Amino acid sequence: MKIDYIIYNGMPDSIRLTGLLQLHKVIFGSSDDLQMKMETKPKLLVIVAQIDEEIIGYKIGYELEDDTFYSWLGGVDPKYQKHGIGTKLMEKQHQWIKENGYTYVQTKTMNKWRSMLLLNIKNGFDVIDTYIDKKGLQKIVLEKRLINE
Repeated sequence: MKIDYIIYNGMPDSIRLTGLLQLHKVIFGSSDDLQMKMETKPKLLVIVAQIDEEIIGYKIGYELEDDTFYSWLGGVDPKYQKHGIGTKLMEKQHQWIKENGYTYVQTKTMNKWRSMLLLNIKNGFDVIDTYIDKKGLQKIVLEKRLINE
């Protein structure tokens, strides 16, 4: 199984964007106006994992502050989970973040996304905060210092 990882500084091309949006809907159950939200993010970074032309995973982030990058959304097609694709996407994102001068990467998750919570903790993230959002859902804020790792 040969997996290609493609990095986009900004929006991906229309073919990969369509595949990403379809996969997002499979993983999260809706499109959440994702394309429109992506278009508003500063210094957007999109990384896709694909086999041939099929998008099987993705990681999206953007600049939060001058020294902090926000790892916003990501996921792997359920058919391809447990093959290290999520970890590889995270590694590629963190490498790009360091190369582009950021010191920290931050993300948020919820208890129901246990695999993402564990992946983040296993990869050096610390829980720095929790809060209840406008929908009454508890969010967990995690951060990792990328310099000197």
